[in-house]
Amino acid sequence: MKTEETYTDKELIEKVLNKETAIFELIIRRNNPYLYRIGRMYHFNHEDTQDLMQETYIEVYIHLHQFEGRSSFRAWISRIMIHKCYHETQKWYSKNMESLESNSQAIENLHNTETSSIVMNRELNSIIEKSLLKIPEEYRTAFTLREINGLSVQETAEILEIGESNVKVRVSRAKTYLRREIEKYYVKEEIFGFNLIYCDAMVSRVMNKIKDI
Repeated sequence: MKTEETYTDKELIEKVLNKETAIFELIIRRNNPYLYRIGRMYHFNHEDTQDLMQETYIEVYIHLHQFEGRSSFRAWISRIMIHKCYHETQKWYSKNMESLESNSQAIENLHNTETSSIVMNRELNSIIEKSLLKIPEEYRTAFTLREINGLSVQETAEILEIGESNVKVRVSRAKTYLRREIEKYYVKEEIFGFNLIYCDAMVSRVMNKIKDI
């Protein structure tokens, strides 16, 4: 008898498409850590990241039949999450840019906001997260997808719509930014960790939403 861990993404997708809706819970649990890191990478706080994750999962559920398998499922779902983060960021800037430009203190506070205390208090992880958030977005995105979420160079290139050589350059530059602060303390699995408590809550939120779809 197969366990949760032994199902491939393809098998889970086939079961959901065959009306075994409850199986979608396994897809959520399997991808929660990756989507959460993407949301935090874009400077969203814990609550806003969860909202974006929920929206992503609902879109994935609705359009699951469109997944063609030309890239990995993780790459496909990551691309959807990134697009949602990008559009939400653009909406925020459009709404708040005027007030930010007229209030330098607000800009300073935006960059100095403590983003890691909600999820974890360990000093090392806080240093890593703060360091990542200081990196230019294009380098941070490539680094998070490639080194933290474990996507291949090809998958990262497809998501970001750049060449594989550019992925390598961006990741290398990201590492250069980070090296001094974390070269002896790099624990990739714990960066922007998604606690099991939050995982259960996310499963409940999404499964309740898709009941009526």
